[in-house]
This record gives sequence, C-alpha cells and structure tokens, in this order.
Amino acid sequence: MRISTAQMFHQNTLSLSKGQSSTNKILEQLASGKRLNTAGDDPVAAIGVDNLKQKNALVDQFVKNIDYAQKHLGLSESKLGSTETIMSSMREQLQRAANGSLSQSERQMIADEMKDSLEELMSIANTKDESGNYIFAGNKTNNPPFAFDNNGQIIYSGDSGERQSIVASGVTIGTNVPGDTVFMNAPNPLGDYGVNYLPSQQGDFVVDKAAIFDSAAHVEDTYTFKFVDNAGVLDLQIEDSGGTVVSTVANFDPSNPVSFNGIEVQLSGQPVAGDSFTMEPQETVSILDTFNEAIAMLEDPTIPNTSQGNSKLAQLLNNIDSGQNQVSTARSIAGNSLKSLESISTNHAEEKIVNDSALSMLEDLDYAAAITEFEKQQLALNAVSSVFGKVGSISLFDYI
Repeated sequence: MRISTAQMFHQNTLSLSKGQSSTNKILEQLASGKRLNTAGDDPVAAIGVDNLKQKNALVDQFVKNIDYAQKHLGLSESKLGSTETIMSSMREQLQRAANGSLSQSERQMIADEMKDSLEELMSIANTKDESGNYIFAGNKTNNPPFAFDNNGQIIYSGDSGERQSIVASGVTIGTNVPGDTVFMNAPNPLGDYGVNYLPSQQGDFVVDKAAIFDSAAHVEDTYTFKFVDNAGVLDLQIEDSGGTVVSTVANFDPSNPVSFNGIEVQLSGQPVAGDSFTMEPQETVSILDTFNEAIAMLEDPTIPNTSQGNSKLAQLLNNIDSGQNQVSTARSIAGNSLKSLESISTNHAEEKIVNDSALSMLEDLDYAAAITEFEKQQLALNAVSSVFGKVGSISLFDYI
C-alpha cells in the first residue's frame, strides 16, 4: 500500500484540527462555566434547559404580578383601616351630640368636627396609587370617584370593576376594592325600604324592619303610614303614592308586625295619633351620605331633642353600623388576598429553587472533570504535533 506525502499531511492536519477543536470547546466551557453553550453540545439536554428557562420566565412574571397586587392591596388595606378609625370616631361624635343638655352652638362645633372627618373620608376614598390612578374607582381610574353634587349629595362616578392579576397558572386575584362596594352599597339594616320620619312626629318610635317577605305579592311604591284616633283606639292606615289606602290595622299594637303588599314592617316604641312617616324602596345605604345626613341634622336647630330627631338618630346609627361592617368586610377581603399572595409567592420561590437545581444539573460544568479532560486533550494534541513534526521531516533523499 502506498501512502503519499499529501495523504499523510492531510491525515495529520485533520487530527491536529480535531484536537484543537476539542480543546477550544473545553476552554469555552471553562470560561462560561456552562457545559451547554449551544444546542449541539447536547441536543436532549438543551430541550430540557429551554423548558426550564421558560418555566422560570413564567414564574418571574407571576412574581412581578404578585408584587403589583401586594402593593395595591396593601395600600387599600391600610386606607380601609384608617377609614374604620375615622368612622368609629364620627359615630362617637354623633352619639355625643345627641346629649339633650348640649346647646345648639355645641352641636354645631361637633358638626364642624364631623365635617372635617367627612372630608378626610372623602380624601381616603379618592386615594391615588404611585401611578396616579384612583384605587377605589373600579376600572375608571383616571378621575376622582367621589364628589359632592349640586345638591350636596355624594355621588360615585367609578364602577364596580375589579382589576384581576394572574399570580399563578389558573389563579387570578383582584388587586383593588371598588369604591361603591366599600362606601356606597352597605346593606340597609331595615331590609328593603328606607324610612323618612316627619317633623310632625310626637310619639317615640322607630322602624326596626321594613323588608319584602313575599316577592310575588310585593308592590314597589312609596308608602305613607298614618296613625289615627278611632274613638280612643289607635288605628294605622297605609297609603300608596296615589293616596289610596292599601291596608288598615285597627287597634294597632307595635309589638305585632304589619304585613301588606308582600312587605313586613316592625316598629318599636309607641306612636300617637297624628304621627306619620313615609317609606320608599332602598336596598343599600351609603356610609358617606349617612354622615352627611347626620351633619345636616346636627346643624338644624329644629331637629335635635325632638321625637323625629331621636328616631332619625337611631336610624343613622344603624346605617353607620352597617357601613362599618361593610368597610370591615372589604378590609378583610384585602387582607385575605394579601395572605393568599404571600402563600403563592412562597410556592413560586420553592418552584424556582427546584427549576434552578434542575438547570444546574443539565447545563452547569463539572470543573474537575473538565480540567481533567482539558489536560487529556492537551496531551493528545501535543503528541500528534510531535509525531507529525517528526514524520513530516522524513524524506527519501535521507536514504540515498
């Protein structure tokens, strides 16, 4: 078999190139600290690495969403805590103003204090986040959600939207508490109707319940309750908005509920002949409007220390209690969401540790093994170079 000089040079050159390539690959791995620098280094392992990196990227996005949610819910929870404190203080102020020994000027001072507190509540209700968005506006975050209208009533211009944040696969958590849920839509403590006590009231009584018990028989309307003297006996007449008597209760007994048109009304106390009050549909009460009404009542010198004033005060206090429960519930929801986020965040941190450990096993370099392999490659490369140098210098003329 004949071996040409060209063939010998070609074979040795290939060996040198292959050895140099292997050496360079190990040097690259040593420099990067990674066993896999390209998919060609280990195609099967490279697929696993890509999958794990995608999982980590998804976890990182979940963590960012959790951070966003925690900031906004934390701010909401803090503001709702301040709201509870202010509401409790205003309730105490209203009860103090009900003291019959106070003068009108003293009641006005309390009313002024409550005005300041109401402004503080309005400021909380119109709180902005770090981006300038109103946190209690639902999805309409660009404009203040609460304001006084031309009649002095507090209106809500936000919506009931709850902004959701994806915090884990298939898991979303609301990052806000809509303002109408917190401040506007507390359950009516009476049930389904609100009561308007009239200045002509002389008896000491309050309505404890005005609720629908039979929706099929219910007729929604504004009703007027009139107590009349019938030969020394107190009768009750109930009229609709057109003045038509829809029910009459002879020998009225406050301990017995009154039922008509699918509505049940329960009174406590003792009305007298000539007393009357009106009742209209009202499923919810606004805590802000309730305080606004309380302030207006204290500023009206004709209401305090009257039967009408006492009945209205009892109703306002019940409305405040319902509003306080509503705020407490909203705060609890925010607090529970924060606890859930903390738990989910812990799960993500543990998942990230597992993924990083698997990534390390797939792509991190074993330095001891790599250095040993590098020395082997260097030794082989030096041997090939040495042999090639000696063989390449042999010539036929040396033997002539």
